[in-house]
Amino acid sequence: MEQKIHQGRNVKRFREMLGIKQEALAFDLGEDWTQKKISLLEQKDIIEDDLLKAISNALKIPVEAFQNFDEQQAINIISNTVNNNDNANGNSLFSYYPTINPIEKLVALHDEKIALYERMLKEKDEMMARLEKFINK
Repeated sequence: MEQKIHQGRNVKRFREMLGIKQEALAFDLGEDWTQKKISLLEQKDIIEDDLLKAISNALKIPVEAFQNFDEQQAINIISNTVNNNDNANGNSLFSYYPTINPIEKLVALHDEKIALYERMLKEKDEMMARLEKFINK
């Protein structure tokens, strides 16, 4: 049986891995978005291409990840890697494939997001100080 790819669930998975709340994603997508709309979006099997691109830009995750991530497939790959890792001739599957650590990449992206939000907050505070100065003149 073919495993169906659920794009909304994939958005939720990646958003949660990055530690981003629905409200923050809604903010990144623009003023038409709310936490409730993100919640409904994450329940959709298929997401329109334009919207998927916007989410991809907001989360800094390739569109293909949302379109192609199949949980069962990932489990099978991990299972096969573990089961075949100790074969008789000592060859490991890891010797044939480059090591890519998605967790490190996600942590780096998360840190970039935090730095961006901190810069935005600093700019907001500076703007508020300028406005207060202007008002008090």
